Amino acid sequence: MNYKLSQISEIVGGELSGNPDIIITGISGIKQAKEGDITFLANPKYSSLLNSTGASAVITSRDISSSRPVIKTDNPSVAFAKVVDLVVGQSCSHPQGISAKSIVDKGAKIADSVSIGPFTFIAEGAEVGEGSIIYGGCFIGHKVKVGKNCLVYPNTTIREKTEIGNKVIIHSGTVIGSDGFGFELSDGSRKKIPQIGIVKIEDNVEIGANVTIDRARFDKTTIGKGTKIDNLVQIAHNVTIGKNCIIIAQVGISGSTVVEEGAILAGQAGIVGHIKIGRQAVVGAQAGVTKSVPAETKVSGYPAKPHRQAAKINACIQKLPELNKKVKQLEDKIKSLEESQKK
Repeated sequence: MNYKLSQISEIVGGELSGNPDIIITGISGIKQAKEGDITFLANPKYSSLLNSTGASAVITSRDISSSRPVIKTDNPSVAFAKVVDLVVGQSCSHPQGISAKSIVDKGAKIADSVSIGPFTFIAEGAEVGEGSIIYGGCFIGHKVKVGKNCLVYPNTTIREKTEIGNKVIIHSGTVIGSDGFGFELSDGSRKKIPQIGIVKIEDNVEIGANVTIDRARFDKTTIGKGTKIDNLVQIAHNVTIGKNCIIIAQVGISGSTVVEEGAILAGQAGIVGHIKIGRQAVVGAQAGVTKSVPAETKVSGYPAKPHRQAAKINACIQKLPELNKKVKQLEDKIKSLEESQKK
């Protein structure tokens, strides 16, 4: 990386304050940055770090004032991401072309500009759209459809008939289209219920590492446009997730639940089946959700309650040792009074 500060300002659409000819050679966090680096400050409450950082320049919000070189933007985090893309684009080398060590069935439809890494298998009837990159060691099953400009990292499994839109990113170890967890007790044993539906992933979705998304029993499990899923998330059969949701690590969503547009599920939240998480709702970390959550509501705790109520309950729980001690003291006083009355 070797850019003038004025060039970076133009790329991110910012307002430059300082020497436009400063040469930027690297990127870093604000605490770790050194001379030649550019960094960013998104939260004004950490503005004191502007005085201590070793960075040559900082991307900030427009309301920050500083004597050091800064690029003021509407969204410093997004602007800095553009700078990171410059570096990643220069340093990251994706597979090019179709490896001779891959296996592509003659009945698969692969666009001319697709790249496929070694030891990947693409089954009969599968389709991969223009500009998509499939790393090595992946499995693309029968009649899977992968859209344009997708990026599928190594050791990903996409099972039969899964539909994936455009510009989807799938990280390593993820399994899409595994059987839904369906069993019925019959004659004293668990009988497997066939899962004959599909998974549909819409455009601009990003799916983290080691995520599992089960196929529907009959219809489809759906991940809406623009949704971002962190690592180690389990999404069960027939779940519908709306547009632009955020689902953070180790969340588990049970079957047939609906998560509406813009909802956020924080880490390790557990969601029971057949309920609805409303539009723009927020489910706190480690919450256990046992009933539907209204739109634009924040819940936390187990069982999940409105966040303020859950916080009050938790505050009371923290006082239990003190309360127990007071109760014991009162019991001793009552016992002492009773004994004195007997005399």
